[in-house]
Amino acid sequence: MMGRVVALGQWHGRDAAALVVDGRLEDLWIDPPGEDALRPGAILRGVVDRPVKGQGGVFVRLPGGMGFLRQVSGLAPAQRVIVQVTGAAEDGKAVPVSLRVLFKSRLAIVTPGAPGLNISRRIKDEDCRAALSALASEGMQGAPEDHGLILRSAAEVADEAEVAEDIAAMRDLAAAVMADVSGPPELLVEAPGAHELAWRDWSDPAPDAVDDAPDSFARLEIDAMIDVLRSPEVPLPGGGFMAIEPTRALVAVDVNTGADTTPAAGLKASIAAARDLPRQLRLRGLGGQITIDFAPIPKKDRGTLDQVLRAAFKGEAAETTLAGWTPLGCYELQRKRDRVPLEALL
Repeated sequence: MMGRVVALGQWHGRDAAALVVDGRLEDLWIDPPGEDALRPGAILRGVVDRPVKGQGGVFVRLPGGMGFLRQVSGLAPAQRVIVQVTGAAEDGKAVPVSLRVLFKSRLAIVTPGAPGLNISRRIKDEDCRAALSALASEGMQGAPEDHGLILRSAAEVADEAEVAEDIAAMRDLAAAVMADVSGPPELLVEAPGAHELAWRDWSDPAPDAVDDAPDSFARLEIDAMIDVLRSPEVPLPGGGFMAIEPTRALVAVDVNTGADTTPAAGLKASIAAARDLPRQLRLRGLGGQITIDFAPIPKKDRGTLDQVLRAAFKGEAAETTLAGWTPLGCYELQRKRDRVPLEALL
């Protein structure tokens, strides 16, 4: 199973999508069980409830539950707002939502409240950028003045008619939804499912193969790859391992050298763990505060590990802040909770 393969199949009776690159699972989407209006990506009309003292935000009444909006200024109780679910809710907490609503398709993103026309920086060809800029200007005519547009990198290889169609669809959807502020809490745009997310976000670069057979997960051994993720231990080259264990407050990561007792063992195991950590957090759907206890290394080698971590997390879709070393020698980072944890789907 070499190359870039997208599998669209079923996992325990639910739609699921997997991205496999050269035989290794790189990304995974699984639809949660049941109907849930408060899944990440959903767009809803909410009603401002009350401020949360000391947290700089307000509760928002939503269909099926409460949301937490990290903003107070300009909002009043009973005010109607259009919000988007930005992540999975922690147990016992309100769903995180934002007034920064994004309408995404495979080629275009319309950004209410953030005007301007932008082309993905990954598109380098100047002639292509000029052509796409012209399409963007034409396609956004008639849109509300405060609506902006981002053309995604996949637009570089799409034909003009497809790009224009995507822009028009997102433009019209955004205008209709953002104007629909009257009424009680209501789901306005459903969260994308696993297959839609795969089609939307894994198309650049284009996959070498797409397998949408019902048994694709079993035949491509993706079921077995998911089963591996149920264990906290992740083997590392050279016999070391890291243990990834989510707790209520944070995600703890412990890196061990295993049987290797050579002087360089700590640095080798820590570098291997740092390189694989973004993939492991992504596949397991883990976010929030991450505390890593790397294998013992001299302080002079921390700079090397810093560089490896920055390179590893560069380009991650989930917003990540690398906080750095603690006085006790652990490393901390913050990752946005952008999906339902895998353990909640098992």
